[in-house]
Amino acid sequence: MTFAVTLAAAAFATSLLTFFSGFGLGTLLLPVFVLFVPAEVAVAATAVVHAANNLFKVGLLKDHARRDVVLKFGLPAVAASFLGALVLAEIAGGGVLFAWKLGGRKVEVQTIELVLGLLILGFALFELLPGLRKIDAPESWLPLGGALSGFFGGLSGHQGALRAIFLAPLRLTTGEFAATQAVIAVMVDLVRIVVYGWSLGWMAGAGTEVAVPWTPVGVAVVAALAGAVLGKRLLPKVTMDRLHLIVGWLLVVVGLGLATGLA
Repeated sequence: MTFAVTLAAAAFATSLLTFFSGFGLGTLLLPVFVLFVPAEVAVAATAVVHAANNLFKVGLLKDHARRDVVLKFGLPAVAASFLGALVLAEIAGGGVLFAWKLGGRKVEVQTIELVLGLLILGFALFELLPGLRKIDAPESWLPLGGALSGFFGGLSGHQGALRAIFLAPLRLTTGEFAATQAVIAVMVDLVRIVVYGWSLGWMAGAGTEVAVPWTPVGVAVVAALAGAVLGKRLLPKVTMDRLHLIVGWLLVVVGLGLATGLA
């Protein structure tokens, strides 16, 4: 019950606050999932909520999406997301990488926990250092940006920060920005969900515990959709520096916890 309530609150708040921003829904949901389920299951479950939320956004704003940007950025992102998801599937079966002692407690760090922890720490910099969100990437870099965003989207779900860096210089309108990034996110999510489903099924066949918490996932989907509806009605495009700071430090805590095995 605590899991579902916590997840619903995070999904609603994040979806509401990020409707017109580059701040990613999965940025907050992944750390919440990680607190309750194994890392590889957390990434897959977050992807389902993320995809459902962005499909809903596409339905609300489909007429605003910039087709040229979707093609230049989205197609490389889809291809790279497949590779990133395969890498995640590979490291998910890596087992314990190293162990250490904290007092009388033996702490084990799995390969996937270390990788995700380091990635979360890296992407926390985008929240803590405003300058990284203001890189003026030229339009000719859109395919490269798509590939980078897609790869990390497939690997850990952290695609929003990189996507925003490459889309922001295009000076899209609020509606164009929200719709275009939603379309691209859905494209990436659908690919990685297929790969995650295959990898979790393979792991289950090998006797690994990979049960997906579908009830909390369903609750999170509904909460995220409610946040998107309210966001469309209430929120203008704003710069939420304080929110970025709070989330950045939250990611630092979660990233350190995963990388050290304490989470």
